[in-house]
Amino acid sequence: MNASSTRSDAAPEIGIGHIACLLPAQRKGVRNLPDFEMLARAEAEFALACGVETVGVYDDASTSASLAADAVRRLPGTEVSASKLLVMIGPRAPDVLLGSDAAAVQDSVAMRSAFAFSVGDVGCTGSSFSWALARDLLIATPAYNCIVLAYVSRPIGINRIRYPVTVIGDGAFAMTMRSGGRPALRAHRMEMDGGFHDLFHVDYRMSPWYEWREHCESPDRYRFELALKSRNRLLRMVEEVLEQAWISKSDVAATLMQNVTASAFEFYEQLLGLKIHHVCRDNLRRHGHLGAMDVVLNLHSLLEEGCLRTGQYVLVINNSPVAAWAVTLWEI
Repeated sequence: MNASSTRSDAAPEIGIGHIACLLPAQRKGVRNLPDFEMLARAEAEFALACGVETVGVYDDASTSASLAADAVRRLPGTEVSASKLLVMIGPRAPDVLLGSDAAAVQDSVAMRSAFAFSVGDVGCTGSSFSWALARDLLIATPAYNCIVLAYVSRPIGINRIRYPVTVIGDGAFAMTMRSGGRPALRAHRMEMDGGFHDLFHVDYRMSPWYEWREHCESPDRYRFELALKSRNRLLRMVEEVLEQAWISKSDVAATLMQNVTASAFEFYEQLLGLKIHHVCRDNLRRHGHLGAMDVVLNLHSLLEEGCLRTGQYVLVINNSPVAAWAVTLWEI
């Protein structure tokens, strides 16, 4: 599948209203995680060398729906009450089967007039897909006015070390997309290759949740074949996004991506000829990998620094092992 969102000159300007990021006060070092002692030597060496020093941990009583609702409550009430849609980016594992995390959040934050639904099956790229979807829905239906997006990062079962990928931390975010918001979404591309749909999986039907283990069918396929595809896809997609906005790499003030490993930052810097902003490394080191929250947290951290001027561009790269890729250009 090859999907893209394009901007016409007649389209209204759609951007971010507000972002709220929720992170645990409690953080644990990688060596102190319960699953570290169970790792084989190569897996332990990977965990210690991937660039993650600590990860945030919520207590077991916190559900995805309750954390997402807490994040939504941190947004301005006027934007939440004005929103006609609540979009949940699907978690790694829902709170219940046959129920609805999105409906639980809608009920908890009293968004009575909003329609709530979830998007999933694209992994970390879900945030990039969701803000592009929200932008297109706002253009197609101006009456929506404002759309709330929310997501929660929690591990599957008790294991946080995903060999050969990364180390998982807890967190949640909520954000709004609205007409006239800033940063404004200027260009976007997303693509997918369904041939990797079964590269990672969890056999959950025959075992209790505390025995769930993520299984990688082929670490070599992840590290080499998928890496090569990501290299070729993202290199082209970045060029397409910049061309769509009529700018060049020299016009990009900051480049962000998801936080997986420190070596991934180096790989993409060399590939794209663009410096990955330091907030990505900082957040990887302190919080670990937060799934679809990574790029939102990184964008929020960048905006909080206040180092960019109105009119400057931020490029956001996102991908996931399913495999899905997304590139978004924002204008401050």
